[in-house]
Amino acid sequence: MNAPKPATTKRSRPALALAVVCLCAGAFADQEPELIPFWDASDETNSAMIDHAPWQALLATYLAPHPSGVNRFDYAALKADADDLARLNTYLDVLQALDPRTYARGEQRAYWINFYNALTVKVVTDAYPVDTIKSIHESWIPLVGPWGDVHARVAGQDLTLDNIEHGILRPIWPDGRIHYAVNCASIGCPNLATQVYTAANMERLLEAGAREYVNHPRGVDIVDEDFMVISSIYDWWILDFGNSEEGVLEHLVQYADDELAAKLRDFAGAIDYDYDWDLNQP
Repeated sequence: MNAPKPATTKRSRPALALAVVCLCAGAFADQEPELIPFWDASDETNSAMIDHAPWQALLATYLAPHPSGVNRFDYAALKADADDLARLNTYLDVLQALDPRTYARGEQRAYWINFYNALTVKVVTDAYPVDTIKSIHESWIPLVGPWGDVHARVAGQDLTLDNIEHGILRPIWPDGRIHYAVNCASIGCPNLATQVYTAANMERLLEAGAREYVNHPRGVDIVDEDFMVISSIYDWWILDFGNSEEGVLEHLVQYADDELAAKLRDFAGAIDYDYDWDLNQP
């Protein structure tokens, strides 16, 4: 059972907007990490590295920074290029042919993050055109998204995106910065990184992702001294950010620039949460 959340004061919004926010958040709220024991193994004597160059080439071609500060992925262009679409599928096939349990932990974490992100891009591209990833699902329930659907098979195990995030990444590497690394193809999400993750660059990219998001208005927006809007990821995944509003604020201060950090330390007003599910396309 999830721990109860601290009460927060929220400013009212139009009924339709509230309905959309509640419906979208429902699939995520308070999902606890629950280890899938099958994946809790590694070989720390294995120094081999997994080749993510094909994914890097696709990122270099289809992912671009945007003046808004939100990186955009050109799903339409990828879908129109049969050769690159085949390269994405081949890359995912290669990853699925591996058994990540035979690699060292550091290599595993990079494997799962890159796998998650590339698989998300495939899911969206296959379904494109769509306005939001939430509309892609096998369930009869509208706007639940593709996270609970089986999209891959590794070491004989069917896998969903939820399996990767909540059954592998979060429980094996309990680090809130994971939420800045895995991308859900949405404007409100932390950026899809322009670099692939590796064991060597992991810490640098996780730190950069945290700082980039916290210091962007979709991460933290102090409207005035009495009201602040922060990303819904700090509500959905509060367990990974100190499991309290105070813990979330401490995390934000840790990664905020000096001016924002000072405002956060002095803030004593109401906090609301928001998230933009529009697709992160050009």
